[in-house]
Amino acid sequence: QFRALAPMYYRGSAAAIIVYDITKEETFSTLKNWVKELRQHGPPNIVVAIAGNKCDLNDVREVMEKDAKDYADSIHAIFVETSAKNAININELFIEISRRIPSTDTNPASSGKGFKLRRQPSVTKRSCC
Repeated sequence: QFRALAPMYYRGSAAAIIVYDITKEETFSTLKNWVKELRQHGPPNIVVAIAGNKCDLNDVREVMEKDAKDYADSIHAIFVETSAKNAININELFIEISRRIPSTDTNPASSGKGFKLRRQPSVTKRSCC
């Protein structure tokens, strides 16, 4: 149901985090479809991160960390296993993404798109009608 809306969010994105559940193999298979769609419809220089969530449930793991890491490496994506429940590697994930996003010049004057605002005295006309 969300797949139809996804391209709207891809446009202009600097990064994307695609999450799968390490305890459910089918979510890792689905992740590959999301990556393919992102590559087709997203910006060419988008930073992609793959997050294997629920690393706190290692005893019921279905997706091996090495398999996920190898896949991430093959598509030049960031890879990290996380636990949203226990806040494991969440900050690290965002820090790594921020390191890989190219910096942009935020000075509007140097981009050629800026302009200067000036206050102009207002001219008031007095009229009875």
